[in-house]
Amino acid sequence: MFATARAARIAVTALCALAVTAACSDSDDDGKQPDRGLITATTMRGALLQAAEVGPTWSAPEQSADPGQLVSICGGTTAPPSVPPGGQVVAAPLVDEGEKGAQTLEQIALVYGNKSGADAALAGLRGVADGCQKSLSVPGVKTSDRNEPAYTETVEMQPLNEGGWAGFVVIRHKKYEPSHPGTADTAVVVAQTSNVVLVDAYALYQLNNASTGPSFDQDWKKLVGTVVQRVG
Repeated sequence: MFATARAARIAVTALCALAVTAACSDSDDDGKQPDRGLITATTMRGALLQAAEVGPTWSAPEQSADPGQLVSICGGTTAPPSVPPGGQVVAAPLVDEGEKGAQTLEQIALVYGNKSGADAALAGLRGVADGCQKSLSVPGVKTSDRNEPAYTETVEMQPLNEGGWAGFVVIRHKKYEPSHPGTADTAVVVAQTSNVVLVDAYALYQLNNASTGPSFDQDWKKLVGTVVQRVG
């Protein structure tokens, strides 16, 4: 069940600032008369959390990723899925970088011209999630632009139905090799209401800590639930 209280500062530490971001589409529906019952891009833009609402150490990342891609759903070495066609992308990526790790919050709303477009997008993303491996081991990587120790990762998909939004959440728990103790926990929510699909990913990276953050489940539900409550 989503928590719908105002998102507060999450007092945690993290492993590395791995922010996957998405850029907004150049097009906008501002000023256009929407079809009755449809949610506009303007509404979703206002619903997504801003850095100051989450906490004083949060900010927008300096670099933006490919606007044609979403966040990784399955984790590991799997590539992020492409944005399902036909929708307008509204995004608000956020990051909280610290000396002991990081938190990231990817908020991507896909706004379609009708419900059938959103139905198709949700079905396609659910198909990606259905193909996720339940457990995987990934060797360490050390290149000029990436340095990540070996890790094991478990992946679990759960149904989600709350406040008129329906879809699923993929929960990933990554544990690094003992010589580099640390964890990375990620919740990727994919939920639809009317003509909108929300892709919301909260990740917590911890250094020198082999356990999942004690408030991880509560935090992702609160962050996503706040957006859901705003849309109504």
